[in-house]
Amino acid sequence: MRKIIIINILIITFLLLAQNTFAQCPMCKTAVESNLKNGGTTGAGLNVGILILLIMPYALVGGIGYVWWKNRKRTADMELETAMSDLK
Repeated sequence: MRKIIIINILIITFLLLAQNTFAQCPMCKTAVESNLKNGGTTGAGLNVGILILLIMPYALVGGIGYVWWKNRKRTADMELETAMSDLK
């Protein structure tokens, strides 16, 4: 229970700190800021693009982890069935 509380506190802390991380390299940031001052929407699109690129590694690792978990579960089920049939 204590571990879950600590993890939740860390997640909330990182989410609160993440609001200040919507920055790019200095040249991109300058170009986006000048575009926003002139009424453009390039900054929002650039931030969405960065977030989309950030999601892909997590999706790949999550997919690989899911496939590994399903295969491991299937193997454990087969071993259990084999052990049960040996007992009969």
